[in-house]
Amino acid sequence: MKVSLTPELERRIAEKVESGLYSSASDVVREGLRLLFETDALQGRRLAQLRADIQAGLDQAERGELLDGAASRARVKAALAAEVGTRA
Repeated sequence: MKVSLTPELERRIAEKVESGLYSSASDVVREGLRLLFETDALQGRRLAQLRADIQAGLDQAERGELLDGAASRARVKAALAAEVGTRA
């Protein structure tokens, strides 16, 4: 397989090899592709979870399990505050 790269990408790949982190340009490209596929898989899992969460919300709404606006905002604010607290 032949791949055409911009001079900038070629330079950056060469820098990685020169740094000693990779033994060849092929190793750099393989690592980049591995990370790309890993990112694609993660995004797929996140999208599937989002769709499941949306469906759960729609199901709850159909059963009449709804919160009023003020209660909903309070729950979101509490969840965000908890999330920020775990990052600190």
